Amino acid sequence: MSQPNIVFFFTDDQRFDTIAALGNNEIITPNIDRLVGMGTTFTQAHIPCGTSGAVCMPSRAMLMTGRTLFHLEREGQSIPPEHTTMGEVLQQAGYRTFGTGKWHNGTASYARSFTDGGEIFFGGMWDHWNVPACNFDPDGNYDEQAKPWIKDAFHTKDITTVYADHLTPGKHSTELFGDVSETFLDTYASDDPYFMYISFMAPHDPRSMPERFLKMYDPSSLTLPENFMEEHPFEYGIRELRDEVLAPYPRTPELVKQHLAEYYAMITHLDHEIGRVINAVQRRGELENTIFIFAGDNGLALGQHGLFGKQNHYEHSIRVPLIFAGPGIPAGEQRDTYAYLLDIFPTLCDLLEIETPASVEGSSLLASIRDENVTIRDALYFAYTVMLRGVKDDRFKLIEYIHEGRNTTQLFDLAEDPWEVHNLADDAAHDLRLASLRERLFRFRDKWDDRDHPMGETFWSRYEHANGAT
Repeated sequence: MSQPNIVFFFTDDQRFDTIAALGNNEIITPNIDRLVGMGTTFTQAHIPCGTSGAVCMPSRAMLMTGRTLFHLEREGQSIPPEHTTMGEVLQQAGYRTFGTGKWHNGTASYARSFTDGGEIFFGGMWDHWNVPACNFDPDGNYDEQAKPWIKDAFHTKDITTVYADHLTPGKHSTELFGDVSETFLDTYASDDPYFMYISFMAPHDPRSMPERFLKMYDPSSLTLPENFMEEHPFEYGIRELRDEVLAPYPRTPELVKQHLAEYYAMITHLDHEIGRVINAVQRRGELENTIFIFAGDNGLALGQHGLFGKQNHYEHSIRVPLIFAGPGIPAGEQRDTYAYLLDIFPTLCDLLEIETPASVEGSSLLASIRDENVTIRDALYFAYTVMLRGVKDDRFKLIEYIHEGRNTTQLFDLAEDPWEVHNLADDAAHDLRLASLRERLFRFRDKWDDRDHPMGETFWSRYEHANGAT
């Protein structure tokens, strides 16, 4: 068998429980379901959260470099040359590398990662129907495409920069990236294997999609999440964040269901475009010799715990979908070992039997793919800016908040309380468990060099002050 092709689908703000084949009977995802049937799904894949309110920016930098959160350059706005990217190592292995869609980590790192591409969006979010995009430049001179832009002309005259050489008015971002991907496959004539990184902007807001997909969902028929709340139980500093003001306070069941219907419709729309790409691979006769990877950059609350964004450590925001399918990967199987997105890079290297770069810090999941009894990680660490730190073992999750000089603690039994509704932190019966998890939190802090990062230094000094440490 020749070196396999690779097609990597990456979605924006899609949480772990939004795939029909994995138990959500209210969403329509036939093509992602097909990938589930073709491959191995990691049901406990996570992000470590982030050092920016734009959680996707460090998440994508971790994905592309395999590095941990506090070992990135700043918050992931750029990737330095000494951090080898996924695209670079695949080029060294003889691949043509194609990149389309959202790239949130700087123009230079994109240029050195890809030999081909199109419809490149250098940014975080935009109007899905009018995406400012760049055509592929083999010389990588994307900075020359910088244009002045007033983001909100109705309320400000402040000018920002957008990198673009064209707009395609009226074409949805999901279709824009689907079209250029299908065209690449239909016209690809090289004998070299290809790596396609297709990075959708959906289902990130603004939640808009072709009307026929929205009509598939009746908000009144959708189930309200068990952890729906009108507001978060306590303030921790994100109440007025952009993501949180997408809906008014107090949250209402009707509004949450409407947002959920639009969110599902966006996912069904991108599922349709994913199907087009899979079918294009099949037309080439390469389905059996292609590795497919499907993942999302972070989750989203949408009314759970009274929140709407992803700037938290609840399951709905830190857990993401992750599927591997293709040659050498068991079909129709699931794994429950803990994983991070930053583990994808070394896993892909192992699947291809190529050397993992020294700059990569993730753990390969290949042993678990081959044997369901193998555990790769038995605990996970989470951090959000200067506000939150958390740890999760095989059953319990500890979250520590610092806001206005006060430390608030949550402890959840995920086996008995998967919706994270019952805080056990003040239950004396769990004092030993709480102390044990705090010790694990501190060990992760030191292992990840959290205190060496400006945000970590601030969080931990405030944490110690709030708890009377000198």
